[in-house]
Amino acid sequence: MGEGKSDTAGELDFSGLLKKREVVEEEKKKKKKDDDDLGIPPEIWELLKGAKKSEYEKIAFQYGITDLRGMLKRLKKAKVEVKKSAAFTKKLDPAYQVDRGNKIKLMVEISDPDLPLKWFKNGQEIKPSSKYVFENVGKKRILTINKCTLADDAAYEVAVKDEKCFTELFVKEPPVLIITPLEDQQVFVGDRVEMAVEVSEEGAQVMWMKDGVELTREDSFKARYRFKKDGKRHILIYSDVTQEDGGHYQVMTNGGQCEAELIVEEKQLEVLQDIADLTVKAAEQAVFKCEVSDEKVTGKWYKNGIEVRPSKRITISHVGRFHKLVIDDVRPEDEGDYTFVPDGYALSLSAKLNFLEIKVEYVPKQEPPKIHLDCSGKTSENAIVVVAGNKLRLDVSITGEPPPVATWLKGDEVFTTTEGRVRIEKRADSSSFVIESAERTDEGRYTIKVTNPVGEDVASIFLRVVDVPDPPEAVRITSVGEDWAILVWEPPKYDGGKPVTGYLLERKKKGSQRWMKLNFEVFTETTYESTKMIEGILYEMRVFAVNAIGVSQPSMNTKPFMPIAPTSEPLHLIVEDVTDTTTTLKWRPPNRIGAGGIDGYLVEYCLEGSDEWVSANTEPVERCGFTVKNLPTGARILFRVVGVNIAGRSEPATLAQPVTIREIAEPPKIRLPRHLRQTYIRKVGEQLNLVIPFQGKPRPQVVWTKGGAPVDTSRVHVRTSDFDTVFFVRQAARSDSGEYELSVQIENMKDTATIHIRVVEKAGPPINVMVKEVWGTNALVEWQAPKDDGNSEITGYFVQKADKKTMEWFNVYERNRHTSCTVSDLIVGNEYYFRVYTENICGLSDSPGVSKNTARILKTGITLKPFEYKEHDFRMAPKFLTPLIDRVVVAGYSAALNCAVRGHPKPKVVWMKNKMEIREDPKFLMNNYQGVLTLNIRRPSPFDAGTYTCLAINELGEALAECKLEVRVPQ
Repeated sequence: MGEGKSDTAGELDFSGLLKKREVVEEEKKKKKKDDDDLGIPPEIWELLKGAKKSEYEKIAFQYGITDLRGMLKRLKKAKVEVKKSAAFTKKLDPAYQVDRGNKIKLMVEISDPDLPLKWFKNGQEIKPSSKYVFENVGKKRILTINKCTLADDAAYEVAVKDEKCFTELFVKEPPVLIITPLEDQQVFVGDRVEMAVEVSEEGAQVMWMKDGVELTREDSFKARYRFKKDGKRHILIYSDVTQEDGGHYQVMTNGGQCEAELIVEEKQLEVLQDIADLTVKAAEQAVFKCEVSDEKVTGKWYKNGIEVRPSKRITISHVGRFHKLVIDDVRPEDEGDYTFVPDGYALSLSAKLNFLEIKVEYVPKQEPPKIHLDCSGKTSENAIVVVAGNKLRLDVSITGEPPPVATWLKGDEVFTTTEGRVRIEKRADSSSFVIESAERTDEGRYTIKVTNPVGEDVASIFLRVVDVPDPPEAVRITSVGEDWAILVWEPPKYDGGKPVTGYLLERKKKGSQRWMKLNFEVFTETTYESTKMIEGILYEMRVFAVNAIGVSQPSMNTKPFMPIAPTSEPLHLIVEDVTDTTTTLKWRPPNRIGAGGIDGYLVEYCLEGSDEWVSANTEPVERCGFTVKNLPTGARILFRVVGVNIAGRSEPATLAQPVTIREIAEPPKIRLPRHLRQTYIRKVGEQLNLVIPFQGKPRPQVVWTKGGAPVDTSRVHVRTSDFDTVFFVRQAARSDSGEYELSVQIENMKDTATIHIRVVEKAGPPINVMVKEVWGTNALVEWQAPKDDGNSEITGYFVQKADKKTMEWFNVYERNRHTSCTVSDLIVGNEYYFRVYTENICGLSDSPGVSKNTARILKTGITLKPFEYKEHDFRMAPKFLTPLIDRVVVAGYSAALNCAVRGHPKPKVVWMKNKMEIREDPKFLMNNYQGVLTLNIRRPSPFDAGTYTCLAINELGEALAECKLEVRVPQ
């Protein structure tokens, strides 16, 4: 059976589908029939539901609806049904917005405070927590979302039973500010570069740009860069930078931007210590040593052009920036030219190894002393040059028999120190003068004197110490521009003993620790123009002096300076006014102002035929206009204006022609605005503010009058300038209406203008509204014009009618021109009142005139005969319809005793326990709802057990109901 049923269910049941379709069609027809019972289409019902009550009759008349009463009954039923089904009295707004980190409150108001309510976010129910706080205040239900994040940007809904309302919450990001901007960097090819910027918010979005093109993560694999975030720091990293990576970098946020330059240069190898020539004796050690700027550089050693290979006697080492070639047990064949060639650089360092051969000769017993002096590195006879900081060792061989005694002198003073930086070392056949680290004070003439009994020998050597020069002096900025600055300095006082070959320059942003080189080849002048700077940024610069020995210490930093350019010249300079001693000029701001802003303008003038320009103002003026005073009458004068800022003066804007200083008389002329050429109407309480321009030179005399008399200054405030007059009343009153005359006079020349002002208000109500005649379903209503028309023409009357039963007012006529009207289509059997409002330019009158009599619409030929009947006596003594029932309740659980009573007049109810009246005891709550009596007992205890009585009393008698209440304590 189960299988057969399954097969049948799988087939299409056409008869069932047809029946279902017929049922649906029947329901549609029935619904349409309900709407068509009154002959009203559905679209008219929708129009009626959204209309005001006062418009029902007008719509019914417009669309030919005859059954007005049925229509009203149907509308009332529809509105009641909608009212019952509405769970919300106030719904959520369509959308809310909140800044990230702040809190937001979503509030609805429900019709029944006992209805359950749920909140949802993106369809998921929200549970109470420290993030989401629920509040109930009366009928208001509030959801508070604390510390909003981007995750809270979602759709929210609130559900009460089957009804829902929706909203969207938009979480706005606060502006991201730049705390630490980018810094300019100067690096070499192959270096690792990190460009870092710090912003005000963690997780903020920033955009990196290079030369105006955005850098994205998608392109980072091709371009060899990557991005890194460390809290509020955003870092752009190049692991192996190339020259193509140099350029102008920008970081942009929604709250600011910063920029910096990345300069990538090819590496240039600098020789910090060259190898020196050596003179070595047999079996001694020869050490060639040099120092270069890059510790990663490798190289090869050559002897007479042939590469030197390490062996037992020859050692080649590379430690950091130092390269060393050590030859032990020197032999005659080791003599030659030795060269060190760095790999990858067109550079070579050469020195010579001299082998000192010792010849053994027969020396007689008596031999006068002899000094054998070898001046390696000497520049002239008996002169040696040493670089400051290097070690100097003067080894002087001495012969003589008996062995002579050596004495060293510096200048005329004997030098005998054998320890310290400068010392003497003595051996049997030599004497050495050693300076560990040469200083400038070591320069001078040194003398060695050897003596023995046979005689003496003297040799003199001049030691010259050369050093890097002192720093340049008086480094300063002489002028700046939009992106450039001129730097000048003085040569150093001490050149280090070698001529200064040039200078190196550096600059940095103020507050930064990173200096950027401006030149790699030495600059030989003492004036330098630095370019490619950012306008409005503070910079500092410094200079190094260079000689053959090396680079000096940096000079003192320049005072911080800012590249700023003067503005362009002011525009459209014109003459606005000329008097016998003054000229008034006007102009427009410059096209280009720049980061330096503009402090103001200076006005200068020059007599025709002279080249001397005189300043008209000592302090710059901020506005684009100025009056030059105390000018000679009749003179012809040229004028010019310059803009001034921190960078200096702009180019001047000069008048093309000179101005003759003479006032041109101009007759007075009132230029009455168009809206004042007709009656000027304002409402009571509004402001009267009339601005009337005029012309005339010299300044005319202005007089306001009303009706030939001066205006009341307690109400009217008049202010007059050189070119206009202002008539002002703070709160207009009807007494301000009238004809005002304005006169403008210069000597015997005069111009006048008349202004008509009318102050209006709402009119009063019509008087003596009466129903004059009734015929059929028509009524004639007449009235008289109001006593007060509000100082304005009456534009019409607004007529309404009301059925005496409902007293709901409906519109009959709007802007009826006459003081009477005929009201038609009144309903037979109804009695009508009429009321009339007066309408003028201010609107309808505050109160209407109501008809003193009514219009009663009677059916023709039928008289109403009231039905005589006897009034029914509804009075009765109290009677219990439902008695009290004995109850057994559990202690601690609230209980209720119920009964029902009838009686007229309404009986007084008294509750008693064990024959004692229960009064205002908070344990008991007594209710009487349409005769249903309830006694609620809150958490009864065994003490509350007993006999309870309900007594109902009125003027016709009384009734009694009793029951027993037993309270059990659970075991």
